[in-house]
Parts: sequence; C-alpha cells; structure tokens
Amino acid sequence: MTNEEEKEEQVPPEKEEPQEDGEDDIEAEGGAAEGGEEGAAKKKKKKKKKKKKKKSGAGGSIVVKEPSVKPPARGLKDTAFVDSYVKTGQTDPPTIPVAELFQKTSKPFPIGELQNYTLESQTYREASDEMRAMDRMQEDLYSKIRHASEVHRQVRSYAQSFIKPGIKLADMCERLEQKNRELVVEDGLTRGIGFPTGCSLNHVAAHYTPNPGDDTVLSYDDVMKVDFGVQIEGRIIDSAWTVSFNPKYDPLLEAVKEATDTGIRTAGIDVRLCDIGESIQEVMESYEVELDGVMKPVKCIRNLNGHSIGPYQIHAGKSVPIVKGGDTATKMEEGEMYAIETFGTTGRGYVIEDMECSHYMKNFYAPHVPLRLPRAKKLLGHINKTFGTLAFCRRWLERDDGGSAAVNGDKGQQEKYMGALKNLCDVGIVQPYPPLCDVKGCYTAQYEHTLFMRPNCKEVLSRGDDY
Repeated sequence: MTNEEEKEEQVPPEKEEPQEDGEDDIEAEGGAAEGGEEGAAKKKKKKKKKKKKKKSGAGGSIVVKEPSVKPPARGLKDTAFVDSYVKTGQTDPPTIPVAELFQKTSKPFPIGELQNYTLESQTYREASDEMRAMDRMQEDLYSKIRHASEVHRQVRSYAQSFIKPGIKLADMCERLEQKNRELVVEDGLTRGIGFPTGCSLNHVAAHYTPNPGDDTVLSYDDVMKVDFGVQIEGRIIDSAWTVSFNPKYDPLLEAVKEATDTGIRTAGIDVRLCDIGESIQEVMESYEVELDGVMKPVKCIRNLNGHSIGPYQIHAGKSVPIVKGGDTATKMEEGEMYAIETFGTTGRGYVIEDMECSHYMKNFYAPHVPLRLPRAKKLLGHINKTFGTLAFCRRWLERDDGGSAAVNGDKGQQEKYMGALKNLCDVGIVQPYPPLCDVKGCYTAQYEHTLFMRPNCKEVLSRGDDY
C-alpha cells in the first residue's frame, strides 16, 4: 500500500466534503484511469458513503397524517382518535418532544377553544382595542400554557390507546407518566409532571394512584377517572376524563361532561362563583342512569369543587362549587387560571377521606419548623429540590430517580421514608391527600378542563377532539 492510499483510508467519512454527482464522476474516472481496479473500488466506496448521508437526512422529516384509530373506551367524543397527534406531524407512538415538533414545523402551539364572555357588563371586551393590546402583551405566558396543553393532549391520546380492561393500574400510570416526561422534556421544577396520575375507580372519586405493591387491575365494569397534569415553569394544565367500557354508564358520563361544559360556558370575568355552581347542578341533576333495573338520579358531589390555579400552586385559593349556594361575593377576575371540574355520582353526593394515602404535597405556606429526625430533614431536602410545592406520590419516591432524572439522575430513590413522611405531615410541612370516596357500590365520574381569563375572551386551554 502506498503512502497516498494510507492517507485516504485514514480520513473518517464524516470529514469528507460533500460533492455534486458530476464532480464525483470526474474524480472517479480519473482514479479509474490511474489506478485501474483500485480506482473502481474507490468509486464504489464513495457512492456508499453518499447513500448513507441521504438516508440519515430523510429520517428527521416531519410527516403529517390523518388520525384513524378509534379509542377502545367510551366517554369520549365521536371525533376522538388515539393517534390524533399524527395530524401535527408527530410519530406514532409519539416520540418527538412537543417543543421540538412545533419548532421543526415552524408553527406556534395550538390555541385552545376561545369563548366570549357572556356577562353583559363584559361583552365590550371582545371588540376593545385596549383589551386586545393587553392581550398581546401576554404572548409569552400564553406560549407556555399552550405548550403544556398540547403535551397533555398528545399524552392522553397515547394513553387512550392502551387503557383497556386487564391493564394493571400501576403499569398504566407508569406508561402515561413516562410519556409525559418524554414529550415535555422533564427538567425538574422547570418542566415536568404537574401532579401524580389519578386513576380512581367506581366509588372513589379522586386522589387515588397506586402505591408500590398495589396490583389493582382495570375491569370491564369499572368506571375510572383519569386525572393528570403538565407543568411548564410552574404553570399547570389540569384536565381529566372518565373511562368506561360498559354502555350502561353512558348517561352518567354524559351528565358530568355536559355539566362541565356548562360550567365553562358560564365562567367569565366578574361572574360569581356561586352562579357557576348553580348552573352546573341544574344540568347534572337533570340526568338519570339505570343500573341493575333501578333508575338512579345523578347527583353532584357537593363537597368537591373546581379551583383557581397559580404558579406552582394547584389550588390557589378560590373554589368553584358545583352546587348552588355558598359564597355570593367571590368572583372570577381577569388574568386568573381555573380548573373547572365536576363530579357526578349515583351515591349520596358526599365524599369522605378513606383508604391508604398516596398523594402528598408540600404546603405552599409551610411553616418553618425545626426537625429533629435526620431522615425527615433528608426527605424534606429531596422534596424541596425535586417537587417544590407540586404534588407527588409514593411511587415517585421509590423510583431510581426519586421523581426527577434531571434533578437526581439515578440516585434519587428514597428508602425507609414512611416515618419521615409522617413526621413532615404531623408538623404541617407536608399535606396528605387521601382518596376521596362516596358510599361503596356507587359509581362516580369526572370531567375537567383548564381555562384562562384573557383580557378579551376566555381560552379553554386543554380542550381537544376527545372531550
């Protein structure tokens, strides 16, 4: 082998300058004339390199398709598809982070459903130039909450494809939450999951997620509420829907869905919260459902409410009732974000705390309390850096990353933490949120959307083709 041939062999493929077809042919012909068979071998080698470059370039292209796969569960609109994300150019199953996807397509994040304010004193806002100018000043905030909303839509569409009878609830939550982390590109408190995935069954209305060792399996006759959140820079999108497979529950699901939509239509700047509750109750309790040959009225769960949402604060102080009565003075205000959620039941219409606790959250106004237990100090440090004032669950504490790979790597797992967690709850730093249950044997349903009170209209951020 000559010195010149040795040099050519040592040049790595990626450093080779790209050439036009004509130049490639001229060089190859020259090599063939000078080196005979060696020149021909070089020609083949260069062609192979060129093909590889073309192949790798095509792999990053965005392909927009039409959704085609219907969900196996009931309780969703006729327009629902489990692959609805493919219309944005997303892969199936979704693998491209949502921010990267929309950056590649040079499109802004989708705007939610826009609704005008119906209160007569606020109808001027729609045509007001001043309100429109104020609205434009908040585009940065809107981009963040629309980003989180699109992540929520794509994650739940993906989840709707595998939520079927026979799935273990722990596995379902892990798959949903992992996809959530991937599509939002989890980065500790900057971006990630808003709160643990709720998958409350039947008479359990809210705040249930499997603890480690819980092997509960979803069955055909179950009614499950799926409630999860996405947060970007503390702005939380909170949305939920109900899963059922037996058509006998359809009237219950329809009652709650229509009640939630009624609450959203009634909501607006200067609207009294008690008026929203009254409109919700009127719609909800106009429905009945037949179970085992007995007609049962659908009731509102009167001690569950919607709520305002603040930065890193899922419950920001204002409660939106789902029954009439209560506070007649508190109103919605411009710039506020709300989760409008309604709960219907075939039971007594009142929930109590029951069963083993899985949800926890550091008190937003936690007092400074001296801690004597070293394990409690260690656990509080982990909670502060990993979750802050966002909700968490025991499953996350026992993950290798302790709830955030970006923060802890694979060295975040908490061991022998139950005593420390109880101590933090006892002194008021952490608040436990046990499952909320109606009477056993009844069925409960939930639908929820997040909306923002913009200066000139309200935007239902989490609205999708599914609900």
